[in-house]
Amino acid sequence: MNDTDKLLVLSEKYRNLKSEIHKVIIGQDEVVDQVLIAMFSGGHCLLVGVPGLAKTLLVNTIASALGVDFNRIQFTPDLMPSDIIGSEILDESRNFKFIPGPLFTNIVLADEINRTPPKTQSALLEAMQERRVTTAGKTYDLNHPFFVLATQNPIEQEGTYPLPEAQLDRFMFNIWVDYPSMEEELVIVKSTTSGITPQVSKIVTGEEILEFQSLIKRIPVVDNVLEYAVGLVAKTRAKSPYAAELTKKYITWGAGPRASQYLILGAKCHAALNGKFSPDIEDVKAVAVPILRHRLVRNYKAEADGYSMDDLILQLL
Repeated sequence: MNDTDKLLVLSEKYRNLKSEIHKVIIGQDEVVDQVLIAMFSGGHCLLVGVPGLAKTLLVNTIASALGVDFNRIQFTPDLMPSDIIGSEILDESRNFKFIPGPLFTNIVLADEINRTPPKTQSALLEAMQERRVTTAGKTYDLNHPFFVLATQNPIEQEGTYPLPEAQLDRFMFNIWVDYPSMEEELVIVKSTTSGITPQVSKIVTGEEILEFQSLIKRIPVVDNVLEYAVGLVAKTRAKSPYAAELTKKYITWGAGPRASQYLILGAKCHAALNGKFSPDIEDVKAVAVPILRHRLVRNYKAEADGYSMDDLILQLL
């Protein structure tokens, strides 16, 4: 099977995946799209939304439809790095033996990731970037595929620890989970109070995900799309000669090279899932907001003038 045929298979699998996920998840179409784009691109997601919007259920449902192993870690102030990575114990022969932690799976749900101190948050840094962990001087490879889907509550800040910039930068997407529409909420209430639990079928295997990730990377990109993506990121840097006037006025820190990489990967995947064989500028624009919103730092003028991060990015586009 050549790459063109594989892209058609990917597009069909994506439609089937969405159909299966929407048996359980009502609405949130954009959120589902972005999580699947990140997964097929080999990236991680930070899901931000108030409690009760089915963030955890969404991750559970996606794991079921993907047919891969899944672990949930509830982040709390007393969580230690060894609770995530694993620890060494003395076995019966008086030798140290490594017992893998919940990180050794395919999909990790880091629930309320900002509730644990930076020391524990940083235990995820190596895992998210290198797909491996180091403990007691030894390095252990993680399962493949490997995704971290973290959730965060934006309104309750007491007893939380803001994520370090280095950790935020490792998330491909910062996905805002919003309230459902009234029509969607009616369907949600009707379906969740009836006592009927829909069954989710496995659509894609772990091996297929790895194959699709490799396929996405092989998709060709024309120079003008590359230049647009890199130019967009350069426009977010106040000290760059390419900085937009809006940037100089409202943005303190811009995005780094990882943003350019993710814009191209995300655009490739967005194009493939929508039946195209190469991305165009519209595909870059489609993934720009969730990729950039956690990589830019607004100044006080932006807040005073009522500019949200999304407003600034949309104007830069």
